[in-house]
Amino acid sequence: MLQPKRTKYRKAQKGKMKGLSQRGNRLSNGMFGIKSLESKFITSRQIEAARIAATRHMKREGMLWIKIFPDKPITKKPLEVRMGKGKGAPEYFVAVVRQGRIMFEVSGVPIVVAKEALRLAAQKLPVKTKFIIARDYE
Repeated sequence: MLQPKRTKYRKAQKGKMKGLSQRGNRLSNGMFGIKSLESKFITSRQIEAARIAATRHMKREGMLWIKIFPDKPITKKPLEVRMGKGKGAPEYFVAVVRQGRIMFEVSGVPIVVAKEALRLAAQKLPVKTKFIIARDYE
């Protein structure tokens, strides 16, 4: 007698984040950037905190590009609500960041200023990051 094939239980439909980033993995605007070394959801609040930290250190000189956008809604049901009755309301938005994705780019400032500004921005993010420099930088 043949047994039906069992399928593995999937996590609650949040999507897969395996593998490397297929796009957004090269510097396109700036001379310096920070690249993600792991895959995670990054909330809009974390992105904004990193942006403020970087622009404060650069004293509004140069340019800062944010290369990720929080376009995935994360829903949540209110506390003490019974099961059923549909999906919960959107609680916050996240950007899906996979390994190798460039998150922030900077140009128009010296390398010392850019390195420190992006270090401060990386401290606000829940992923390990790496400082990268463009190939055509002198």
